[in-house]
Amino acid sequence: MATYTQFSNNDTVDSIDRVFSSAWSDNTNDLLATHFSSSTQYVTSTSTASGAFFMEVYDKNPDSDDTAEVQYSIAYGSLTGKGGLEFNTDAGADNITSTKAIYSQYRNLVFGGDETQNFSFDGYTPDDIYVININRSRYKNALRMGNLNIQLSGSESPILHLTDDSVTTSGSANAIRAGVGREFNIVSGSNGIRLGSSNTYVVRSGSYGYVYPDAGFIILNADALDATVADKGIALGTTITENDESKNPAKLQDALKLGGSFVVDAQEDISSKFYFIRVFNQEFNYTTNDSFTANDGTLSFDSMIDNPQTYITTVGLYNNNQDLLAVAKLSQPLPKNFTKEALIKVKLDY
Repeated sequence: MATYTQFSNNDTVDSIDRVFSSAWSDNTNDLLATHFSSSTQYVTSTSTASGAFFMEVYDKNPDSDDTAEVQYSIAYGSLTGKGGLEFNTDAGADNITSTKAIYSQYRNLVFGGDETQNFSFDGYTPDDIYVININRSRYKNALRMGNLNIQLSGSESPILHLTDDSVTTSGSANAIRAGVGREFNIVSGSNGIRLGSSNTYVVRSGSYGYVYPDAGFIILNADALDATVADKGIALGTTITENDESKNPAKLQDALKLGGSFVVDAQEDISSKFYFIRVFNQEFNYTTNDSFTANDGTLSFDSMIDNPQTYITTVGLYNNNQDLLAVAKLSQPLPKNFTKEALIKVKLDY
């Protein structure tokens, strides 16, 4: 019959290892200018089409390459509902559009359902925002702060370098939002380091935006991007016409292509539990293997009478009902007798 040894609190240790990798497919560090939309997904001709709410962006052309994978999506939100087709043209339904729904959705996420709160960027409150959602499978547990680098450019403007400000603020989040976790500023700079001493770089338009690493999305201030190059924007040209098929997400996609660099790292927390199997000299010196004993129960070899010799090859972990839950194999058999003790460390990752 098998012998079971109960673990004590001193026999187990919990550990979390933090692993970083590129968020993009094939562990690609930088998307560069490879941002493709789908002609079947990004359809904006009706008010309720999926393209009216968001644009999915792939690493390859999904219309011609079956291996293309979604990397992120772009959405445009408007507090006033402009820049989108109206759901209903009846009286009283003016500017009830997908863009208004997008703004309300992210306002509810960030501010916990408080509809009196609007997005404000260093004291400036625009009507319009852009949202970059990193695909959920891409960023694992969270986006890695300090390594976020986004380059944007208009057709004739210089490249605008954006990053988070986690290094500048020594990892201190701007705020902790109940629904989405940490909030960092999106600032001009690179590798988490802000240029200058203020978040406000765009004349009369506030700061560039926020990043929510635990929820995997970035909110950008549309007015800051629309500002002229002289005012530190990129003249993005957001369309804010009423009841209009604006295709604003495509404008931001083009700016990312022209910028030529989009670096995002994923953060994965791997939880581990260590079990220390302590084998004392008086334990596990006999085996139930049939070759160990004769039919009458005596030891098969006289040399085993005073000095039995066994070999440990496997460790089984059981629950309180003695159900086998996990098996650990040793790299080579471990000799065991009354003169030897062993300490075996088993690691479970989950």
